Order: sequence, then C-alpha cells, then structure tokens
Amino acid sequence: MIGISKLYCGQVEPSDALRYGRHSGSLPSHLLQFSADKKPVVVWNMTRRCNLRCVHCYAKALHEKGADDISTEQAKPIIDDLAAYGAPVMLFSGGEPLVREDLAELAKHAVDRGMRAVISTNGTLITREKARELKKVGLSYVGISLDGGEAVHDAFRAVPGSFAKALEGIANCRAEGLKVGLRFTINRRNAGEVPAIFDLVRDLDVPRICFYHLVYSGRGSELMKEDLNHAETRAMLDLIMDRTREFFEAGKPKEVLTVDNHADGPYVWMRLKREDPARAEEVFRLLRFNEGNSSGRGIGCISWDGKVHADQFWRNHSFGNVLERPFSAIWDDPDIELLRKLKDKKAHVKGRCRRCRFLSVCAGNFRARAEAGHGDIWAEDPACYLTDEEIGGA
Repeated sequence: MIGISKLYCGQVEPSDALRYGRHSGSLPSHLLQFSADKKPVVVWNMTRRCNLRCVHCYAKALHEKGADDISTEQAKPIIDDLAAYGAPVMLFSGGEPLVREDLAELAKHAVDRGMRAVISTNGTLITREKARELKKVGLSYVGISLDGGEAVHDAFRAVPGSFAKALEGIANCRAEGLKVGLRFTINRRNAGEVPAIFDLVRDLDVPRICFYHLVYSGRGSELMKEDLNHAETRAMLDLIMDRTREFFEAGKPKEVLTVDNHADGPYVWMRLKREDPARAEEVFRLLRFNEGNSSGRGIGCISWDGKVHADQFWRNHSFGNVLERPFSAIWDDPDIELLRKLKDKKAHVKGRCRRCRFLSVCAGNFRARAEAGHGDIWAEDPACYLTDEEIGGA
C-alpha cells in the first residue's frame, strides 16, 4: 500500500513510525506498512462462495450456496497459530465472507486472541443487524468494493441492484460506528468513474478509500488488455493526488491509498521533489521503511481450501496447507525455495527492476503480474510506468 494522504499531504510524519517502535505488534493499522519485522498480515479467503458474479474476481468465485472446505472448528486452531506467531491483522475475504454464518464468531475468535480483524466485502449483505453484530465482536474495519456509479458498478458485479445494496451496507456500518472504507479496482472500463468516487467519499463522509491497480489474476486475467497504459496510469495517480490534496486543504482529510503498484511511491516522491523538496526527503525515508511489495513477507494468504500463498492474487504457487501444517511453520520454512526468495526479492529480480534506483523502495513490484506478463516470476513488472530515465542505473 502507498499512503497518498500520508505521503503526499503529510497526514503522518516519519517520526510516527519511530515513535511506535516499528514493531508490527505495537503499530496501529495505518502504520503497519512501515513495520520493521514485517509479521504478515494474513488474508483468509474463507469461502469461494459469493452472491455476485464480478468480472474481475481474482478468486473466480462460485454460487453462494454450498459447503466450505474449512469448518468453524478447523478454523479456530488456524487463527490460534496466527495469533501466537504474531500476525497483527487477519483479513477475512472470499468470495464473499458474509455468506458464511460463522464470520462474526471467527472474527471474535481472532480479536480475543489479540489480532485485529477486518473484512473485505461487496457490502450487499450488511444489514443493520449484521453491522451491529460485527461491531459487537470488535471488528476493526470493513472494506466495501465499488467499481463506479450505479450503472458501471452493477455491470461489473453482474447483478442489478448491487450498487444500491452496497450503499445500504455502508450506511449500516456508519450507523453502528464501524469504520468503513471503499475499495476501487482501476481499469479502462471504470477509470472515468474515479472523480465520481471521490465525490461519493465526500458526500457519504467515508473516511478511507483504497484504489487498487489491476492484478492479472483469476477473472482479472481476462481484463489484462484493459489495464491502463503507462501514460494513463501516471495521469490517474496525478488525479488521485490532486483530489486527496483538495480534501486535505478543505479541512476534511480522507485516508487515501493506492494498492498493488509500488511504482506509485517513487512517483509521489518525484512530484514532491518538484513541489516541496524538503518534504520529499521525509517521504523517501518513509518509503524506505515501507520497502515496497511485501508478498511472501509482510502479507500472506490462506485460501478457501487451506493452501498458503504469497498473497491473495498469486494462486498458481502454493507453499503448503494449513490443514496439514501450521501457517507459522510453513511461512518460516527455509527449504521452500520460492518463499525464501520472496523474502529478499531484490536479489533475484531481472530486467529494468535489477538496475532501478528505486529497487530498495519498490522491491521489484508485483511478481504475479511479472509472471502473467512475461512467463517469468523474476521478470520486470509490465505495469511499472516509470521511464528508463526516471529509474536510472543501479
């Protein structure tokens, strides 16, 4: 994650990470990206079932009816292991996590063991009663995905009325005091909706929004040719920074982040070099703390069938199964070659990544996109939009 509001507008200073000690167990959620120990935030795709049919679903979700691979009683020891290992956050995702009747029970189990529990959802199943239940068990955050205004969103979700139901879910979370934010995946089909999404954040007084770059995974692979080109991506980052600045200068700041393209960090820094050189140096210090893409190190994924992956998008490589071996034992196993290399990606990347002067703050960006685009895990990320002149030489 690249905190646009933190880095570009200065809503968090470098000293904050130092003040909290940079240990993941003591850091608040908004500073976890700057932790030194990088204990993984774990995404658990707790079900493959979903009530929508999203065209860009990385999980290739199935019908909402059916059974799940991991039961409630099997899940609790998995959560116990994660908590004992020191994973600071458990993100319950899917599919659609709210199709599981035990979501609140398992979220409470994570909270009771000292973890922060958050969910990623389409929002359509969050009734007022469900929001109250999730608040009661101590859920920290609800991320609700929107893809644009009503027409565009409903087309993406392939279910009429899903936009209206998502807005109801947002309202229900806010009414019960649950922190809620939006998630927006950028591609050519909805890039023109970004200004309207910012307006929605303002009008609904939503405190947080994450803009996700497209990852070529699951059904998202079919949208690969509809990813923004490099010039379009740069223009999008400028738009996001401009609108974030407008909120900040109006005295109504929002937490705005971009996700899954760590070229955004150097891009923000280069813009600040032109606009505010002194702050630019502070930002570069924070980017070094962040250390770029953290797949296989600061983030991990447990799939609906128990398989462990480097992140929630990259499913064609599995390191083991939590139904057979604890996550902690898998994650620290030095004999799993790919997982070991992912913990130090900078030593293995090729092409433009290897000679890039920003390698220490990007870590080679997204390996899932590199493999999808080039057929090579260690090739350069095709979505890196920095020019050869900008990346310089090693």
